[in-house]
Amino acid sequence: MSIESPLRSLLLAALAAASLAVGAQPRTNAAAAAPFVGQGPGYHDPRSPFKPLEDKEGVLSWSLLSGVTTKIEKKKVVPTFPAAVQALHQQKVRVQGFMMPLEPGDKQKHFLLSSVPTTCNFCVPAGPEGLIEVRSSVAVRYTLEPVVVEGLLAVLKDDPYGLFYRVVEAQPVN
Repeated sequence: MSIESPLRSLLLAALAAASLAVGAQPRTNAAAAAPFVGQGPGYHDPRSPFKPLEDKEGVLSWSLLSGVTTKIEKKKVVPTFPAAVQALHQQKVRVQGFMMPLEPGDKQKHFLLSSVPTTCNFCVPAGPEGLIEVRSSVAVRYTLEPVVVEGLLAVLKDDPYGLFYRVVEAQPVN
């Protein structure tokens, strides 16, 4: 199994669930004008043992990243990024989030960061605006606590996996 396979499976499941949610929602005039797309930046369950992420100085805000809007074109979800997000493309940034491993083991070089903690091992906690794919140049120890990494941000307009953001050449920040 390739490294890409778990990511692809996870994201395809999330998009399938979102598609089902679209079909299951009642059609009101507002819903017809602006169909539900994606799952949003995520929901932090108040019963979670983990505190919600707090904005940190020098760390990219999830509220900025989740400001992306989407529309359906030719059966594809197409993102439209705010100018402030587009300006971050290929810039060195710090991001924080909860790790979602994509490989076995306690050290990860390829994982997702989520804006909210996972509540189910088989569920994606957020839509693509609440996830960042991370490719780290050094292994990062898996933890349930939030992590901060620094690297080059790619703002993805047409990612084959449906992602909106990727950080490459990432390194953990203490």
